Amino acid sequence: MAATAFPPEVHDAIKFYVYRLIDPRSGETFYVGKGKGDRVFSHARGVLPSSDDNLSGKLKRIREIQNAGFDVQHVIHRHGMTEAVALEVEAALLDCFPGLTNATAGHGSNDRGIRHAEEIVRAYSAEEVVFKHRTISIVINNSAADRSIYDAVRGTWRMSLPKAKRAELVVAVLKGLIVGVFEPERWLRATPENFPFLDEEIPERIGFEGREATGATKVHYLHKRVPPKKRGAANPFMYHGFPK
Repeated sequence: MAATAFPPEVHDAIKFYVYRLIDPRSGETFYVGKGKGDRVFSHARGVLPSSDDNLSGKLKRIREIQNAGFDVQHVIHRHGMTEAVALEVEAALLDCFPGLTNATAGHGSNDRGIRHAEEIVRAYSAEEVVFKHRTISIVINNSAADRSIYDAVRGTWRMSLPKAKRAELVVAVLKGLIVGVFEPERWLRATPENFPFLDEEIPERIGFEGREATGATKVHYLHKRVPPKKRGAANPFMYHGFPK
């Protein structure tokens, strides 16, 4: 019979670990996570608290497996780690398995995630940007392949509307470098009417309409390197040059 919990003496010994959840019907990995204690077993059974990230797609997959008469399989890749090290291992695994149900990218993926060696050279050789305007920088790593740079950066985001309206510029960041510079003209609710790439309205999210910056403003920002986000910051955007 498969284990459903770690023995008490194992809990402290294994510390933080990184695991994968696997669909036994196909052998496909559908989730990568980190945890400690019995988290992996609770996760595989689909009984984590409702506040856990991305219970929609992930829990749906778990329920489908259970309804078919199977148990979710799992494997622990590395254990005995601090939480900081586990975050790095988790992020590396997230880059290796496409189509996961994880809601967010791994820790540091926007700044240090998978990329070609030449991309790394360009990113670290580029001059770091100096923000001269009230600017919102938005990472578009996950959407740039599907839409134009403008559509990828203009929406939609869970940010403060009053603060967004104060922005003079919005810059698109791809793998650490600024690849687009835009002047927002108005901010809109996240509806299909305002953003044709949406299938339905997303409450509490906004985006903008605007135009590409030109002249000295564009030259000043384009292809410059953006400083990495603070550790633990999950939002794809940062504010620069806004009075505190």
